[in-house]
Amino acid sequence: ETGTGKEVAARALHAHGRRRAGPFVPVNCAAIPADLLESELFGHLRGAFTGATQDRPGAFREAEGGTLFLDEIGDMPPAMQAKILRALQERVVTPVGGRPVPVAVRVVAATHRDLPQLVAEGGFRQDLFYRLNVVPITLPPLRERLADILSLAEHFLTLSGAGPKRLGAEAAAALMRHPWPGNVRELRNVIERAALLARGPVIGPADLGLSGNLGLAGDGMAAASLPDGRDGDRPGDLPGAVARLEEAMIRRALRD
Repeated sequence: ETGTGKEVAARALHAHGRRRAGPFVPVNCAAIPADLLESELFGHLRGAFTGATQDRPGAFREAEGGTLFLDEIGDMPPAMQAKILRALQERVVTPVGGRPVPVAVRVVAATHRDLPQLVAEGGFRQDLFYRLNVVPITLPPLRERLADILSLAEHFLTLSGAGPKRLGAEAAAALMRHPWPGNVRELRNVIERAALLARGPVIGPADLGLSGNLGLAGDGMAAASLPDGRDGDRPGDLPGAVARLEEAMIRRALRD
C-alpha cells in the first residue's frame, strides 16, 4: 500500500548489500510522463529529439555499480515494460539516439498494484513479472503492524525537533486504535503536527487530530470553526474554539 515505506526498505537493502558503495537512484515510474520515461531511464544523446540540448546518461547508467529503485512499476506503460525486460535480460540499455551500453546494477522494483492480477488482466507483461519476481518482499500495512506503531511514533517525535515532548498514555492508545489508511506516511504527519501544536510537554489524544473534527479547507489549510454549535461543538466551548483558531493561524503562517 502507499505510505508503507517501500523506498525506505529499498534504501535499507542497498545500504546493507554488496553494492552499498555505489549510488542509490530512485525513479517513480508513475510520476514521469510516458513520453519522457525512456529518456529518464536509458538516457539520450544531444539532438536525439527536440529539447535534447545535451547528453544525458539516464537512471540505469547513473546507478552503475549500485541500486536502481523502480517505484510504482505497475503503472509503467506497456511499451516501456518491453524495453525494461530487454535491459534486465541483456544487461544493456540503449540511449535515445545512441548505441547499446552495458550496465551492471541491482534493480529493486516496488508497486502498490496487485501485479499477478494485473498480469491476468493483460495490464502487465507476464515475462517481466517473472523476471522481477526473484525475491519478493511484502510490506504489510501499518494496521497489521501494531508493534511498530509506538516505536515509529517515538522515532518521528525525535525527528520533529519540537523539544522534549512525549506521548501520553491516552495518545498512545489512540494511535493504536487508528486504522492508518495512509500508513507510515500518515503516522509521521500526525506526530509532526502534534509535536508542533501540543501546548505542554505531554502530547494528548486531542493533539493528534485523529477525531475527524478538523476538515480541510479549499486551500488545503485545516478549517477552524467557531463555537456556534456546528461540527458538534458545544455553544460554550470557547477553549476548544481558541485552540482551533490558533491551529489555523499556525498552519496559515507555515503555508505562507
